[in-house]
Amino acid sequence: MGIIDRYVLRLYVKVLLICFTSLTGLFVVIDALNNLDDLLNLGKQHGSFMVVFCEYYGARSLAFFDRTSGLMALVAATFAATSMQRSNEMCAVMAAGIPKIRVVAPLLAGATVVALLAAASRELVIPQFRDGLTRDASSMLAGGVEDLTPRYDRLTDIRLAGKHIDRSERRIIEPAFRLPLHVPGYGVQLTAREAYYHDARDGRPSGYLLSGVTQPAHLPKIDSLVIEGHPVILSPRDTPWLEPNQCFVVSKVRFEDLAASRLWQTFSPTTELIARLRNPSLDFSADVRVAVHARLVQPMLDLTLLMLGLPVVLSRESRNVFSSAGLCVLIVAFFFLVVLICHGLGNSYLFSPALAAWAPLLIFSPLAVFNSYSLWQ
Repeated sequence: MGIIDRYVLRLYVKVLLICFTSLTGLFVVIDALNNLDDLLNLGKQHGSFMVVFCEYYGARSLAFFDRTSGLMALVAATFAATSMQRSNEMCAVMAAGIPKIRVVAPLLAGATVVALLAAASRELVIPQFRDGLTRDASSMLAGGVEDLTPRYDRLTDIRLAGKHIDRSERRIIEPAFRLPLHVPGYGVQLTAREAYYHDARDGRPSGYLLSGVTQPAHLPKIDSLVIEGHPVILSPRDTPWLEPNQCFVVSKVRFEDLAASRLWQTFSPTTELIARLRNPSLDFSADVRVAVHARLVQPMLDLTLLMLGLPVVLSRESRNVFSSAGLCVLIVAFFFLVVLICHGLGNSYLFSPALAAWAPLLIFSPLAVFNSYSLWQ
């Protein structure tokens, strides 16, 4: 690595850190003003406001970096290049016979590292803080109890519902599982005091253990429900490990799937999203499939965005930093507008999920290549 490479890369990293710190600080201040009372109460519960504050916004800073990494990479490269133009450093370098691409190469390398760091954070780090990221300060103050959104098990066609869920114990409070048809002995609904999710182990299937069953009232007298050789509801009458007021509903819908919200899916790793799509008990809309493809395309889109904006800035004679920044804002706005439109078409089933995710890259990559020709001159 030459002297010019080290100088440009050092300038890029410095501007990138300033951008990230400034934008993240602004985000934290605005959000903290809206949640200050809840955060103070959480601090009283856990004994330290600063510990709660750092844990709460530490995870959100990672999520903020994931969402803005492409934009910050472009802004940092633009300010670094404009700064060199303003101080006549770019003219001196070009007067020495060094092409622009030689100066831009460290910026591309830095942007590539930023894109890879964002991808690694998205897949490895952020999922570890997923539970906290899907809950705001008010829900944390209320504990782990949340409302339950009903979900169907496609294999058994049972509607899994209840009053509340407790994430910490993988428990459903007052479950009310509706059966697809009137099943002799069971009726149309199973209700109980609580239900715990259990993974498959020791020969037992995965599913929900209902305790304090109130409907059907004569549960100990009913045989287990088996459909086409597959157990659906296990009754205490012929299942030795069940107590008289318990029953077991066999299901491949895990508690995490039942408790999953849109944010939960956003902060899940791609491997887990793919595993859920392959689960025959779950039925996801097209937006999850679009999100899986978009994860694969995102690093390339970040670099494409850089190559759309940076050559335009370098080709301008103006040395005004804010003029260059305004031009980049217009490019970024148009870029993200096209991405949102393509993803929206995929979510609405007008495009296939793969086409919806890859279309922005197909549209902008030729423009980025065309723009980059000026860097070789």
